[in-house]
Amino acid sequence: MTVRPARPADAAAASAVLRRSIQLLCRADHGDDPAVLAAWLGNKTPAQVAGWIASPQGCVLVAEIGGRVCGVGSSGGDGRIGLNYVAPEARFRGVSTAVLAALEAWARARGLAHCRLESTATARRFYRARGYAEAGPLQRQMGAVGYPMAKPMSVCKPPDP
Repeated sequence: MTVRPARPADAAAASAVLRRSIQLLCRADHGDDPAVLAAWLGNKTPAQVAGWIASPQGCVLVAEIGGRVCGVGSSGGDGRIGLNYVAPEARFRGVSTAVLAALEAWARARGLAHCRLESTATARRFYRARGYAEAGPLQRQMGAVGYPMAKPMSVCKPPDP
């Protein structure tokens, strides 16, 4: 598996991973409610993903296995992790862990003190196991509950001369 910066040509494959992951792996969050799904999937189009990839304000990464996109992650310039999704067929193969580690490395390289995110119920245990802790009251987004979480980043400073 490789994790790398997303390219414009990845937009359609990344969009497909996002949509399938949400539809198939996040059922505990959306309950197959058509309105919740429509709201959650509304901005997960190839055109929107291409816009995120092109934006200089953040970082969009893809994970590949055998040359196929199987994971998508993103972080804003403020350390907010907005995406960390895996293709259903790649679940439990370390994809989300690798993408999260790369996003955290990106944040540390920019000197950010924390990474923040809103976890789904589905992913909450995953983030806790990787050092994230609850960081605020539950949020309602797109008809589902979000769990604000944060993790301090160990920022390496150069040694004193």
